[in-house]
Amino acid sequence: MPTRCKCYEMRPMLLKVLQFPDARLRQKAVAVEKHEVDESLRALAADMAETMYDEPGIGLAATQVGVAKRLIVMDLDWTEEGERRPRVLLNPELVLKEGKAVSEGEGCLSVPDFKADVERHERVVVRARTLDWEEVEFDATELESFCFQHEIDHLDGVLFIDRISKLKRELYVRRRKKQLRREQEEREPAGHADG
Repeated sequence: MPTRCKCYEMRPMLLKVLQFPDARLRQKAVAVEKHEVDESLRALAADMAETMYDEPGIGLAATQVGVAKRLIVMDLDWTEEGERRPRVLLNPELVLKEGKAVSEGEGCLSVPDFKADVERHERVVVRARTLDWEEVEFDATELESFCFQHEIDHLDGVLFIDRISKLKRELYVRRRKKQLRREQEEREPAGHADG
């Protein structure tokens, strides 16, 4: 049997993270079916984890990279020098929500240059499947709870700015549109004289 050449092994690649106001961020993700768990889905999960670490972030939903599948990756404890243990979850759902708490200074890879306090559930129980199609359940509080809620929101087309006051959201939207206009102007060549 021939040996496999290392040149054919795929290393994870960085994906483009969609940024507000990209309409694809509002798309609702569809459930992953068991027969869809193949090498391409595993590669997507690996690419998402690599992208999350590179950004850097602690969670990433497939909708943030333009894939409308119910897939998230999370790693709350990683450091640049430390071990990376991404949690890859399919079809995560909140099966229990209790209490209220404030996620202080919440941010998002898809909502650049903005952080805000967001009211979230204090405790959630999340049920999901692994890439091996095993059912898993997590009883989460504090940062883990907030991260689950944030990523599942993405799968439902909801951004964290949808959970803040209308005034704060409108101020951010105005500032973001201005920033995008400025970036567009910088990319366009300066007016040139005809003649």
